[in-house]
Amino acid sequence: MHIETELKLRASRETLAALREHPLLKKRNKSGWQTRELSNQYFDTPEGDLSAAQVALRLRRDGEVIIQTLKCRGRSVAGLSERNEFEWQLEKPKLDLKKLDATCWPEALAALDKKTIKPLFTTDFTREYAEIAWGRGKAKVVIEVALDQGWVVAGKQKEDICEVELELREGTAEALLELASELSATLALMPCDISKAERGYRLLDPASYDLNLPGTELEPTMALDDAFTALAWQLLGSSQRLAEQYRYNGHWGLLQDWVKALSELRALVSSLGQAAPRATSRELRSSLDALLEDWRPLVQAGNDDEDIRRAAPEQFAEELQDPRWGQFSLNTSRWLLARAWTLERNNRGDRQGKAQLASWLMHLLGEEGRDLQLSLYVQRPEDLGEQLPRIERVQSWLHHARQVLEAPQLDRLYGDLNKLQQLAEQPLGDEEAEVREQLLENRIEQARAVDQSRGWKYLLKPASSR
Repeated sequence: MHIETELKLRASRETLAALREHPLLKKRNKSGWQTRELSNQYFDTPEGDLSAAQVALRLRRDGEVIIQTLKCRGRSVAGLSERNEFEWQLEKPKLDLKKLDATCWPEALAALDKKTIKPLFTTDFTREYAEIAWGRGKAKVVIEVALDQGWVVAGKQKEDICEVELELREGTAEALLELASELSATLALMPCDISKAERGYRLLDPASYDLNLPGTELEPTMALDDAFTALAWQLLGSSQRLAEQYRYNGHWGLLQDWVKALSELRALVSSLGQAAPRATSRELRSSLDALLEDWRPLVQAGNDDEDIRRAAPEQFAEELQDPRWGQFSLNTSRWLLARAWTLERNNRGDRQGKAQLASWLMHLLGEEGRDLQLSLYVQRPEDLGEQLPRIERVQSWLHHARQVLEAPQLDRLYGDLNKLQQLAEQPLGDEEAEVREQLLENRIEQARAVDQSRGWKYLLKPASSR
């Protein structure tokens, strides 16, 4: 058994060709490019028990060699994955169930009748690969770069394979992100949090690709730095999975959720104050702002315009053909892995970053709520849009962390604030006077509902009087 650490990147065939000749790889190529033809048969029960347990079981033919592989539950975020992997070399291309014993077989599948495991789909591809020496100071780092082209086939359906895999042979995971980031500066490389096996299952059942990453378990006493790290990784990973699925099927709701994930990440970053000095997050905020500047207005307009919704998948495909999305994803992963926001802060910033989440969050929400001054927007509803960044900061934390607070009716408050945010996002443009008047009335009514709610009043109280 060994731990497989790899980074998967979606690419075009033109990009794969460019990578073969990329100066960065040519300079560090230890082995030269080699080629293998890989044929893989994946197995599961008819009910998909292995997939449900996040287990992949396959037979691979590599030339004359036959290898049985079991990949078990691991963690995968933003394309960077770590999984336990077991391999056995076999004499013939037939699954050896006896190898799947208690030393490797997940406990969650202990009661499974292994005789019900059958072939499901295949992945056949050509792999061009080379070992790259990627030094990090005195540390030795070796990375296998694999360029894969081929097909996933499930019954009469198939999907092309065109991707790069960076697998760590020696060194630390940070090196994978460093290499990928430098390659993506000029090439469109999309970190892709979907395995070849998941693609096969998706061909069999389009709903099988799970967009929901494991929930972030926040505790009232955990440090703000730890809470923010966990939430930011989850939002980044979610944005990757949403991008992959929207690219695949073009369902409008996925693009809406993609923009929401990016908006929440932007709001969380901007809420940290001295815990994240602005200089440390400038590049991330700039990248997020550029993406949101292009895509948030499109989504808002598309909610009421079918022509925009119909044209959006092609526009999104163009986005993925540009290096911008890959660069943002990879650089954000590096930023999170290094906790870069902690490196240049002063003592006060350190104290804030180490503060207990519940107490820090109560202070933040109270401060933001008092500055929001909702009573003013009951009088001036036409100006509510100027408070959207503040509303988004409050909403992002209530969305993900309200469970750590001891305050009344926070679920109801979160719902009321969602309605207020939606009203604030609606532009006061060239609508008919009657439509405009109704929107303003709705803003007034919803601002009052939030301002008078028990949860809101509690958050706005000074800490000494709660």
